[in-house]
Amino acid sequence: MTAIGMRAEFSIREATEADVPLILQLIRELAAYERLAHEVTATEDLLRRNLFTGRTSGEVLLAYEAAEAVGYALFFHNFSTFVGKPGIYLEDLYIRPEYRGRGYGKTLMVYLARLARLRDCGRFEWWVLDWNTPSLEFYRSLGAIPMSDWTVQRLTGEALDALAAQRLPNE
Repeated sequence: MTAIGMRAEFSIREATEADVPLILQLIRELAAYERLAHEVTATEDLLRRNLFTGRTSGEVLLAYEAAEAVGYALFFHNFSTFVGKPGIYLEDLYIRPEYRGRGYGKTLMVYLARLARLRDCGRFEWWVLDWNTPSLEFYRSLGAIPMSDWTVQRLTGEALDALAAQRLPNE
């Protein structure tokens, strides 16, 4: 999909490799807002390699008001075995605080929903922190429902290394 405009001064476009410094800056701003800045280990090189070269792991949309970057959405495809179709998983949605309340977040969500339909996806999903009331209210206003029967599980760092190091039965 190509860029769309909500108003003459607002646009969305697909990020390119040249946008990597901006993407990292926006990721750091989001992490600070979510009180998780200490968890950001991403670098420009990692983003460049994983988003724009070889087998890409995600896609990025950048939102602009005139020439000013105001936010981004980073997403990738997952797959639902029950539905038998891919889905879009929204990893990050971020609008800079001074640009919130102008409909830009909603426009990014509409864009992604249209992209999901265009790509024949069966789902459009994301996580939200349980304390982030403004985001929870925003997502509810779009018709999103919480998946309260599911809990997120994660392996990182030493736990991931330990599991990966275990021998398989045939080794």
